[in-house]
Amino acid sequence: MLSRRGLLAAAALVPLSGRARAEGPTIRLGSLPFGTAAWEAAVIKARGLDTANGFSLEVVKLAGNDAARISFMGGQVDAIIGDLLWAARLGNEGRAVRFIPYSTTEGAVMVRTDSPIKSLKDLVGKRLGVAGGPLDKNWLLLKAQARDAADIDLETRAEIAYGAPPLITLKLEQGALDAALTYWTYCARLEAKGFRKLIGADDIMRAFGATGQVALIGYLFDGTTVAAKPEAVAGFARASRAAKDMLATDASAWEIVRPLMTAEDEPTFEALKREFLAGIPRRTIQAERSDGERLYAVMARLGGERLVGSGATLPPDLYFDGTKHG
Repeated sequence: MLSRRGLLAAAALVPLSGRARAEGPTIRLGSLPFGTAAWEAAVIKARGLDTANGFSLEVVKLAGNDAARISFMGGQVDAIIGDLLWAARLGNEGRAVRFIPYSTTEGAVMVRTDSPIKSLKDLVGKRLGVAGGPLDKNWLLLKAQARDAADIDLETRAEIAYGAPPLITLKLEQGALDAALTYWTYCARLEAKGFRKLIGADDIMRAFGATGQVALIGYLFDGTTVAAKPEAVAGFARASRAAKDMLATDASAWEIVRPLMTAEDEPTFEALKREFLAGIPRRTIQAERSDGERLYAVMARLGGERLVGSGATLPPDLYFDGTKHG
């Protein structure tokens, strides 16, 4: 029989060894203070979806997109939310990057509900704000659609103002802009304040041949991380899917997320929630890649090497297929 001291020692060791086995390798996720990745990560941690899938999630708070890219390139984090085009460019330049679809929700052109602007043609002569810069993928798609569908060169026929999403959104609210192309979270907040979508990026992508909703935003993993801990990365993909499913079916999961959303009122909360859920990827990796190839070809034609680099197509191993691991 064990002594009392031996029993206490055994009791202390069991949880510790159990935790070590359950937690598994650590996945360090870079998260922006205003990014929706923090929403999903919060659900993963609160519901224990990381340990249930054989890894431990560590959220690393980063100041902005530049900090995220630097941290990712430098190996300070294992994963960040990133753009398919940037991931493809890195891959074509020789750095192995794996892409896990995160969201199909993209930006849109927003106008006031009572605005006389009803179509792309109505943007001629108007003040149009563009979140990001001249090579923003949504802006390139919008310009191409205006040229193809309405024979309009928006860059010369409208008064264009580039800027950060918060500034562009504010200028639209103040009336300094007639329309604004901005990111989806800002679109959702604007909808709650009496604005409407003129055209969404999803509509434009379908016009260029996409067969469904395409995830141009995803989790990016460095190839060395995938090689070192493939089961943990596959577990992360499963946990991400499980968190999204919980948010889609369990209202109590949003109680975890709401404090992170800075939703000042119920309409804003509901708009953000609705758009997040609408963007959950539902298609196979094969379907995502097929449409990704189509859009990559469009982007390469529109932005050239400045946008996509020297690659003529998506890298062959860009998409991470979790079904091949675990």
